[in-house]
Amino acid sequence: MKLLTCNNLDAFYGDFQALFGIDFYLNKGETVAIIGSNGASKSTFLKSIMGIIPVRKDAIVYENKSIGGESTHSINRRGITLVPEGRKLFPSLNVEENLLIGTQSQREGTWNLESIYKLFPILKEKRLIPSSSLSGGQQQMVAIGRGLMSNPSILMLDEVSLGLAPVIVKDIYKVLPLIKKEGTTILLVEQDIKQALSVSDRVYCFQEGKISLEGKPRDLNHDQISQAYFGV
Repeated sequence: MKLLTCNNLDAFYGDFQALFGIDFYLNKGETVAIIGSNGASKSTFLKSIMGIIPVRKDAIVYENKSIGGESTHSINRRGITLVPEGRKLFPSLNVEENLLIGTQSQREGTWNLESIYKLFPILKEKRLIPSSSLSGGQQQMVAIGRGLMSNPSILMLDEVSLGLAPVIVKDIYKVLPLIKKEGTTILLVEQDIKQALSVSDRVYCFQEGKISLEGKPRDLNHDQISQAYFGV
């Protein structure tokens, strides 16, 4: 069942066009990865879905309703959440306070403090510590946990591995199948191709604001991905 579709989606920063005619779909229960080099407009795509960048109303359809151009708050309350690049935590708030910010969508579901602490046990130990005192990996866990606290139908993750040590990245990626198992659909933007393909049901490659490749990881070979990623 298609949960989200994008139909001929264009996006602009002023007069500069960043996305060109994107046709995309996300099935309920899937994990889908968006890969591509820097400047491929992967993050712009997530921001367009989230209402941060205005688009045509009929360009984005979620649960059979056109949501293009709606406010970020409205889209979040509908059940789409973005964990942004750079984590964007409130540094003066402790771990638990940052997590509770995610409840502002007022959606009911399985994700609460108890389930987040079960997913990331280290956060329970550090729940009263300011987020600014955490390691980069722990901050990323808080950011993901905050997103889940809104009980989204779709959790969008923007560059979760950015700036993290490889061993920490592996730990983060181990929890994504657990999140999916709880019924949360995942849309993942990632430069680490190996990690992205390891957890994804399908993958799209972006190049200069256009889709250059789409398919299931098992059906794609190294040459196809390199061509789509680098254009060589």
